[in-house]
Amino acid sequence: MPAPDDIDMEGADMGGPDMTAAELALGLLEGDARDAALRRLVRDPAFAADVEQWRDWLAALFADWPAVAPPAAVATRIEASLNRMHGGVAANDNGSRWRMLAVATSIAACLLLVVTAMLAMRPAPVPVRVPVAVAGPAPLIAAMAPTGKGTPVAAAYDATSGTVRIAGAVDVPAGRSAELWAIHGTNAPRSLGVVADATSAVLNVPASLRGAMAADTVLAISIEPAGGSPTGAPTGPVVAAGKLLG
Repeated sequence: MPAPDDIDMEGADMGGPDMTAAELALGLLEGDARDAALRRLVRDPAFAADVEQWRDWLAALFADWPAVAPPAAVATRIEASLNRMHGGVAANDNGSRWRMLAVATSIAACLLLVVTAMLAMRPAPVPVRVPVAVAGPAPLIAAMAPTGKGTPVAAAYDATSGTVRIAGAVDVPAGRSAELWAIHGTNAPRSLGVVADATSAVLNVPASLRGAMAADTVLAISIEPAGGSPTGAPTGPVVAAGKLLG
């Protein structure tokens, strides 16, 4: 059976498509005409195949779209179109051309419903989110001045990563360790860790101590037994100290 787009409106009486199959598939037949078509459906396999093909084609239009009520003006426009077409069909056509026009109009109405559903269900544009880099707080800097001989030791605390970077030379005797301390206000010194390299090191500040890493907090380096102070407080001499500034 040809697809609906290939229907020849002038060839219905000259071996054209059997429009009764399309009318039955669309539900356009009523009364005696519908009864006759149903009887034919039972006894005529070719006619039954035509009806099934029309039903399959029409069902495909709505497979992915829910029913959507057409605008009120659509029914009025379709009715007016049918009236115009009915007035222009010759009386001696025995209704064949009228039937083809009715089927074609019904198909057009189906297509209009599909388009209406597609427009109604079209998703709204998704806003594009552009990530904006947010600069973190500036690091706090301390210049720890030596308490005796030597040169200052620089320290920088990065609040974003929670790390202290040490740069400078610390004279550490053999078998001993340099340990970094933070003294916030009048609080007791808190250990930030052992400085493994006497010239450059990066220490991760424990989360519980990061709140004390603020401007005016004093950083100090003491010489402790190997591995650090055994008491949790400075036990050896302080060789460098200075305030964090931001």
